[in-house]
Amino acid sequence: MSASGLYNEVLMDHVSNPDNNHEMPDATCSHEGINPSCGDELTLHLRLGDDGRIADASWTGTGCAISQASADMATDLMVGKTPEEAREACALFERMVRGEERDPDVLEEGLDEASCLESISRMPARVKCAELAWRTLDEMLANEADGGSGASATEA
Repeated sequence: MSASGLYNEVLMDHVSNPDNNHEMPDATCSHEGINPSCGDELTLHLRLGDDGRIADASWTGTGCAISQASADMATDLMVGKTPEEAREACALFERMVRGEERDPDVLEEGLDEASCLESISRMPARVKCAELAWRTLDEMLANEADGGSGASATEA
């Protein structure tokens, strides 16, 4: 896979012009994620609405272009979803980057523009970069479902 195939227009737009890279002072929950193999670090922030849906999502952190773009795509996608729907999207993303789900219709429907990261499945060294935000989000939502709160850390 060529670098130009991976670093496509959608990915580069999220790197250059991230929609959700900011602190969220009124977050309902926040969770740190670390990818020690690459040095990527991020903190995801969610604000849950009164209806239980994700009302807002943001991230802060540093890392490679793939981890940064993936975090921005993940937070874009999660707004308006229930925690269960968000966790299903996280599971689909993980299956995609691990090469277990390749159906373009399923990926487009479930992941929207994050489906452009499907090519990561052919670059094993970059999988942890791409899935850092999604694993962090899934762990945060699992902790919330179990009644936990506050920030903690996960490693991809």
